Amino acid sequence: MIPLYKNEVAPRFDLATEVMVAIVSTGNKLEEQKIIVLPRSSPEDLCHQMLSENINTLICGAIEDEYYQFLKWKKLSVFYNVSGKWEHAFKKLLNNSLKNGDLLSKRIVEGKNV
Repeated sequence: MIPLYKNEVAPRFDLATEVMVAIVSTGNKLEEQKIIVLPRSSPEDLCHQMLSENINTLICGAIEDEYYQFLKWKKLSVFYNVSGKWEHAFKKLLNNSLKNGDLLSKRIVEGKNV
């Protein structure tokens, strides 16, 4: 599951009103992908959604420690402080190269692409 803000990973887990849910089979084959629009932003509702849909991995931006610890206790893999387009984060997850804190957007610093 990836909380979204437009086509990017939502900067804050607790403020997301949209999530992308993907079902990936063995061999990293994408079986199903859907966008779910939530009626309101609620970290409790997001946690409940993940548990009720048997989600095992979360890619998100900032997340409060309380929710991070709860999801880890529930045995979810949590990649946090990830920013950029959700498609890039998802591809990196499938390639086993996603890390906490990944910045996946190109930036221009003093006229140079970084």
